[in-house]
Amino acid sequence: MNVIENKKIAIIGAGPGGLTLARLLQMNGADVKVYERDLNKDARPKGATLDLHEESGLAALQEAGLMEAFMANYRPGADKMRITDKNARVVFDDHDDAINNPSRPEIDRGPLQMILLDSLQPDTVVWNSYIMSLNKLNNQWELAFQNGESITADIVIAADGANSKIRSYITPIKPFYSGITIVEGQVYDAAHQTPEIHKLINGGKIFGLGNDERSLIVSSKGDGSLVFYTGCKTGENWVNECGIDFKNNAQVTAWFKKEFADWDKVWLKLFEHAGSSFVPRPQYCMPFDQAWEPQSNLTMIGDAAHLMPPYAGEGVNMAMQDALELSRCLNADHYMDVHSAIADFENQMRGRASEIARQTMESTNALHSTSAIAYMLNMFKGN
Repeated sequence: MNVIENKKIAIIGAGPGGLTLARLLQMNGADVKVYERDLNKDARPKGATLDLHEESGLAALQEAGLMEAFMANYRPGADKMRITDKNARVVFDDHDDAINNPSRPEIDRGPLQMILLDSLQPDTVVWNSYIMSLNKLNNQWELAFQNGESITADIVIAADGANSKIRSYITPIKPFYSGITIVEGQVYDAAHQTPEIHKLINGGKIFGLGNDERSLIVSSKGDGSLVFYTGCKTGENWVNECGIDFKNNAQVTAWFKKEFADWDKVWLKLFEHAGSSFVPRPQYCMPFDQAWEPQSNLTMIGDAAHLMPPYAGEGVNMAMQDALELSRCLNADHYMDVHSAIADFENQMRGRASEIARQTMESTNALHSTSAIAYMLNMFKGN
């Protein structure tokens, strides 16, 4: 008998980590609900494509019995990459290699969400459920939501991302500012709006790097749109202090024109043709040595547990690997109780996340240094 038999499990957050965990637990008969703040699955725009790694994201899908659905929905060739300098001159191109060797296949967030949602029992996800508070009620938790609803659960698992409402019930440790702020934008119908970039990206990704501690990453999507991200060294409170209204595209375009003044004008087209308002994202990372005492019926996965910048492509993979490893612990029959299963999971999760966070911060700093291109070329040469 496993430790979650006859227990009611509440997962907070319907991102890839939370949905993967729900699927893996339901496959073993667990009583699971996922509570998500969004009104529905289409409530917010989907960001850049995700590259899933064999040992983490793909391993979770394999165990969840969803590889056939993944293979029907992934984007062959989307892992193609070109590295350019700020003048849009290509200095590295793996397009031919990527076609022949899709080692980290890419899938858009929308189709991945659909695969996971379709794999769950009806009404598993409870939408419009923004968590406000947790209260201990004997051996259970009472969860109160903004919509006035409340429920009780035997086990609560936070999968509610970077700004987790649950994390503070587990540990007071907060993330540190990485030194980098991203400004994210999107271009719809890129073939017509930004034809030069559309041709350059060729269905894959562009890493635009300068010798000025700035980056511009562009990612294609299956619907013909592009998502792009600038990365700049700024103060932690730059977003509030810079005076830019990020919902005013003209103001953001003027900022880019000034901040990236010596970059080729082709990049400016992305800002001039952005199809939605911009989103500023200060980048944070959890301390590498974080630790806390495990609780008997409360834990966390994904960004809630180990937030880090996106410059190593590990975020979604870490969350899905967390889901895989936590489900294995909770479904195992050799633990005395839930507390032991959670303790074991958290120990292995923290060790793994600590090492990847170090690598991610190394990559984040290197991509925003004066030798960013040399760093990337060395990495692809296996150094």
